[in-house]
Amino acid sequence: MAIRCRAFIATSLDGFIARPGGEVDWLPTDSSDDYGYGEFFASVDALVMGRNTFELVLGFGAWPYADKPVVVLTSRPESLTVPEESSVTAATGPIPDLVKSLEADGYGDVYVDGGRTVQEFIKARELDAITISRIPVLLGEGIPLFGETGGDVALRHEETRAYPDGLVQSRYSFVYET
Repeated sequence: MAIRCRAFIATSLDGFIARPGGEVDWLPTDSSDDYGYGEFFASVDALVMGRNTFELVLGFGAWPYADKPVVVLTSRPESLTVPEESSVTAATGPIPDLVKSLEADGYGDVYVDGGRTVQEFIKARELDAITISRIPVLLGEGIPLFGETGGDVALRHEETRAYPDGLVQSRYSFVYET
């Protein structure tokens, strides 16, 4: 079974994942619905996230990924502060090499998180699917979900679901040309 790398991420309606300084205070926190995140998270074996996302999650308090291995992409692995009772490792180097290593370690489904990390996986043609939850708010500026792709990237629409609070969630699979 080949490894599958998937993202599950929220954006503002105008396509930003965070404010210019990285703040995500605009994300809904008062909903009783997890919008499918729990099911998605249960389906993955490990996480790969960027250093900025890792630092953001550390600021949330209790480490939410205690039962899953986490790989943090960073150019400064020696300064990585790892939460107690977690399985966090640092990685550097090309995305395809990381994916091969994760597959060799037996991981089948990997959650890719963080704007730059998602962008790098797309650029390397290693992201297999993405679920985007569009929050009904316009930020006007911030950190965009998508960036340079190295060329056109085709996606296949799998599903779209609208929630009563206005959140619209779409799932796509990537169709890379070989």
